[in-house]
Amino acid sequence: MAPQPKRKVSQGRRNRRRAHDALKLRNLTSCSNCGSMRLPHTVCANCGHYQGREVVAVKKEKKQE
Repeated sequence: MAPQPKRKVSQGRRNRRRAHDALKLRNLTSCSNCGSMRLPHTVCANCGHYQGREVVAVKKEKKQE
């Protein structure tokens, strides 16, 4: 059998252990070409540019009427 705890873990001790479990905001930067928000060190999903040059050709969707 596995060992069992001798005492109840207090709320303060439990909460201190969980102090680092909170979700963090994403670090977004604006694209230098189109201005949309994107993750750093990634190609812009909106225009396909990275470090001032077009890396990926992005297809524009046509609006249906």
